Amino acid sequence: MKIAVPREHADGEKRVAATPETVKKFIALGADVAVEAGAGEGAAIADAAYADAGATVGDRAATLAGADIVLGVQGADPAGLGGVAPRAWVVAGLNPFAERARVDAYAAAGLEALAMEFMPRITRAQSMDILSSQSNLAGYKAVLDAAAEYGRAFPMMMTAAGTVSAAKAFVMGVGVAGLQAIATARRLGAQVSATDVRSATREQIMSLGAKPIFVENVAGVEGEGSGGYAGEMSPEYQAAQAELVSAHIAKQDIVITTALIPGRPAPRLISDAQIATMRAGSVIVDLAVESGGNVEGAVAGEVVLRHGVKIVGHRNVAGRLAADASALFSRNLYNFLNAFWDEDAGRPVLDAEIGDAVRLTKGGAVVNPRLLA
Repeated sequence: MKIAVPREHADGEKRVAATPETVKKFIALGADVAVEAGAGEGAAIADAAYADAGATVGDRAATLAGADIVLGVQGADPAGLGGVAPRAWVVAGLNPFAERARVDAYAAAGLEALAMEFMPRITRAQSMDILSSQSNLAGYKAVLDAAAEYGRAFPMMMTAAGTVSAAKAFVMGVGVAGLQAIATARRLGAQVSATDVRSATREQIMSLGAKPIFVENVAGVEGEGSGGYAGEMSPEYQAAQAELVSAHIAKQDIVITTALIPGRPAPRLISDAQIATMRAGSVIVDLAVESGGNVEGAVAGEVVLRHGVKIVGHRNVAGRLAADASALFSRNLYNFLNAFWDEDAGRPVLDAEIGDAVRLTKGGAVVNPRLLA
């Protein structure tokens, strides 16, 4: 069993799908590991570290030659996977809904594509969940990005020259990223409030010392989605939430939005009119900007100024903490393959619950129900 770790080629991608730590663990399972030269540079991992861990380091062709499993952070171009073994697995974040053409190309090439972001939200798969591990870092980095753009201090400071007021931060969407954003903003000394359509998050918000901002007594709320995500909201709830947010957001210095709905554009949470009510110099960080954006006027990959408010739309936020993001991502991949490793077969053998959930292609066809629906 040969596991290949090619270099990432997506623009701005500095993460890598294996670290010397996971290379050692794969070798302990009995696998051979090949790493493309320079694969770890963006994450501050030298080729020598991979070699010391037992991997073979070489050019791309040698790395992929005969590979049974190809690991990736973002899925490799199918045209660039020549030389891999027949029916090889591609295990990576594959962005299946937005990159459907690439999924079809994996099928046409006879590859078995396994999308790690389709990992079911069940207890035994928590250690394999790339969305959680990367969102945690993204929530942290979003607050640092806001602090970098904000022209004032976060904590209250009492000095001989007077008092500096604490920044007011509002987090919209209390999933993994939102919870980490709350915790980080609190550590920096901000006064933090947060909202979500899922009523179950109220206690989580309060446990982190933030103030929950929720719509009360509105019928028809359908915010409890599946898999830990928010679902669709009723029109009545949307109207009540818009009114509540408008009143609250005008008083905020920092707003961080994190709301996503799998397979659909990100919900619009903040309008241009609401931005106009904020104080000049305020900052909004849109973590959903690559999925359409929660904030009207947000631009992926840019920091734009509207009504005196900076709207931060960095791409691949977790990837901007490449060393830690790679460490967590690579452990997710190892935990996934290790959980199904069959010693007799010398390779992982997937079960139905998780295997069918993450498998996109097999036998030359697209087989995932979520893509065939």
